[in-house]
Amino acid sequence: MIKTVILSGFIFILTACGYKASSHLIQNVFEDTVYVEVNIDKAEPENAPFIKDEMNRLIYTRFKGKVAPKEEAKSTIHITYEGSTYFPLAYKGGYVTRYRASIPVRFDMHNKEGDVHKTITAVVESDIEASSLSSSAIRTESIRKGLAKALDEFLAYVSVRGMLIEQK
Repeated sequence: MIKTVILSGFIFILTACGYKASSHLIQNVFEDTVYVEVNIDKAEPENAPFIKDEMNRLIYTRFKGKVAPKEEAKSTIHITYEGSTYFPLAYKGGYVTRYRASIPVRFDMHNKEGDVHKTITAVVESDIEASSLSSSAIRTESIRKGLAKALDEFLAYVSVRGMLIEQK
């Protein structure tokens, strides 16, 4: 009984303050069909399928859109990733043991508003091990974490743009 009252109060507060889900706000920016194109740094081609799949997943789950072929899509998102930069943060015995990866991702959108360009730089910190095999796997994992962060930040940016459009 108490849980029902608390849940009802929470729902009332959210609806009373004008809360709208980000998926609703994103629909103010994008049409229902979206084409995603990805350009990746030639040194790291293994990340292309990851970015494309992750962006498609976000389109389906975050704003209930539909990924479509280029000819049928009403909106497009062109994603460019041209590599990452690494900065050592800690050393032990002369070897780097912790680093920061800076992962810039450029988003070019064509949507209801016209063309919009946004570059997001995600930052990921990670420990590194002496083994070159595990270091390579950790490097790939940190790049993917950074790319996922950039995609999430991009959707937050689009959501804010949608809110501004709705307020006009």
